[in-house]
Amino acid sequence: MKTILFQGDSITDCYRNRDDDENLGNGYPRLLEADLGFRFPGQYRFLNRGNSGNRIPDLYARIVRDMINLQPDYLSILIGINDVWRGIDSNYATGAKRFEKLYHLLIEDLRESLPDCKLMLLEPFVLEGTATVDREDRPDSLRRFRTEVAELSQITRSVAEAYGAVFVPLQQAFNDALEFAPADYWLIDGVHPTATGHALIAREWLKAFRTLD
Repeated sequence: MKTILFQGDSITDCYRNRDDDENLGNGYPRLLEADLGFRFPGQYRFLNRGNSGNRIPDLYARIVRDMINLQPDYLSILIGINDVWRGIDSNYATGAKRFEKLYHLLIEDLRESLPDCKLMLLEPFVLEGTATVDREDRPDSLRRFRTEVAELSQITRSVAEAYGAVFVPLQQAFNDALEFAPADYWLIDGVHPTATGHALIAREWLKAFRTLD
């Protein structure tokens, strides 16, 4: 049985049960467990170690306990939105240069410790919503979200290319989805997915996963 490990922030966490590895929460990891578990009974074990609020420094700090020690065959990582968000709401941004440096360090260490693990790096994304729109105290919020998330998205893509990981594009998929329904149908607040938003992520994830086998 092969292990698929999901890593990231609250989008991945999505109310997972920390006392029960069988409970993956209510987001895209659970949808993927249902899909792959139905089509390939007994072939995969699924783990979710996403942590709400995490940025790339937090993820790197957890590399041994929550990644290397779990010895996954597949590792899926979605990170970046909080590296932007904390800079907008609390002047605690990671910054693009540090994000890139730490992402490289993370993947280098994973490649060294888990040479046979197949890596999937998911693109951070954002839409206009209650958490991202301009406010009196943040008059340039939406532009910053879009600009800075796009910058981290490009870094994620370049890191994936540098280490032979699979890059999973998501921003364009959400942009395209706006043709069918408004932003809050897909993302509750411009950041956190609704049930249908999680289904969109799962759909794009599966497209990328099929290229690995």
